[in-house]
Amino acid sequence: MVIVIVADNFLHKTDGTTISAHRFREELIKQGHTVRILARDVEGQDMYGLEENLIPLVSFVARKNSMHFAKFDKKVVTEALTGADIVHMVFPWKLERKCFKIAAKMGIPVTGAFHCQPENVTYNMGLGFLGFLNSYIYRLFRIKLYGKFKFIHCPSAFIAGELKKHRYNARLYVISNGVSDFFKPAAIPPKRTDDKINVLMIGRLAREKRQDLIIKAVNHSKYRDKIQLFFAGKGPMEKVYSRMAASLPNPLGFSFLHQEQLLEQIYKTDIYIHASDAEIEGISCIEALACGKVPIISDSKKSATSQFALDKRSLFKKGNYLDLRDKLDYWIEHPEERKQMETEYAKLGDRYRISHSGKKLEKMFEDAIKAKDASREKKLRKHRRRADKQCGKIRFKSNSDHK
Repeated sequence: MVIVIVADNFLHKTDGTTISAHRFREELIKQGHTVRILARDVEGQDMYGLEENLIPLVSFVARKNSMHFAKFDKKVVTEALTGADIVHMVFPWKLERKCFKIAAKMGIPVTGAFHCQPENVTYNMGLGFLGFLNSYIYRLFRIKLYGKFKFIHCPSAFIAGELKKHRYNARLYVISNGVSDFFKPAAIPPKRTDDKINVLMIGRLAREKRQDLIIKAVNHSKYRDKIQLFFAGKGPMEKVYSRMAASLPNPLGFSFLHQEQLLEQIYKTDIYIHASDAEIEGISCIEALACGKVPIISDSKKSATSQFALDKRSLFKKGNYLDLRDKLDYWIEHPEERKQMETEYAKLGDRYRISHSGKKLEKMFEDAIKAKDASREKKLRKHRRRADKQCGKIRFKSNSDHK
């Protein structure tokens, strides 16, 4: 297949969605497909670059959350789509909406992926508590783009359920964003040079990710003097969290890490925490699990990540830093149990490999192409019946005239 992936963001792997788009591209190429990328500022073979679309105020806020919009260019889009078997949309923005119209005119089947949870938008506006606003954004996404899709990739059963609840009528494919084989338990555990307890969270420094709860939990832990906290990510809340963490006995570590650096940091970690209130899947958590790290995860009803907790020892009550503290202290006090569960979590992480997800995504594309072919055939038969009927009328009229 010739597959076109349309994604405003692709150039810099600074967020989970973009990283997943890169992984799916690599996996689909391994499966023998040609994968074209239509995105902002990309260059190279099968890359179709677009300029950045700067939207007053919106772009300023979006950039803080690693989101850059691409400007629609009909010539470039048409070139990218020519000869394509399938077009796959990653985001719900203006570029994707216009590309959908072009693909429809060219008769190319289109699928979508649901990666942008409305809570990602409302939390960063400081309005995450307004449920009706989240519902409105679901409705807006459906009207503007997703209602036009017949096939949608959902990274978790949770988000598939949310889409059904908000009247998305497409065929929904639950496919994990997939973890790379790069993330696996260390063959030789790194040597420890101190007695610190290393605690990690990976993800954007944004309101919905709730890193603030982790800082508070560590500050109230009976082991606060021994805990070394590290946040792997960047985002608009960095300065806020730096001020919050000023009272910690050990300075908080902040940094966006590339894959090799991230793996090294995970290997150093004793306990992984995923505190998000809202999460479509939580691929960073799966990366930690795949390396054999025991997690503590928020039980938020708006987060899919809680599905990865194997028991209640790895779940804390949403927004409750004292409950998080208690779970953290428990795992610190029970190293033998933690060691035993590390093996179980590594097995769990292994079930979400990108190789499995790539095959499932391929199946969705094949189904979309078959459905488009069946639709064309149905229209063709309909036109033939009309033509035959019209010819019959003409013949009947001709015979009547002769009589």
